[in-house]
Amino acid sequence: MKRLAPPVCPVCSEDVPRNAKACPACGADHESGWNDDDCGTDGVGLPGEDFDYDEFVSREFGSSPKPRGIKPIWWITAIVLVLGFAAAYFFRW
Repeated sequence: MKRLAPPVCPVCSEDVPRNAKACPACGADHESGWNDDDCGTDGVGLPGEDFDYDEFVSREFGSSPKPRGIKPIWWITAIVLVLGFAAAYFFRW
């Protein structure tokens, strides 16, 4: 019995021509990835419809989504460097 290619590749989700022996996009075939009872991308660990994006962001990145800002020591360092470069430029040491 000749096994037909699925209309959509279960590996990369690209369209597969009717009489193709392998997916033209990723190269999957019956031996490497297609099987007769494959149900597409089910069970690959993708979040379901009840996925809460805000909860995910707070869990991954903490409760504060904004950076706290630059510490004063870095502002002072930047100002000193800018003044130093300006003085070196104008006085040509």
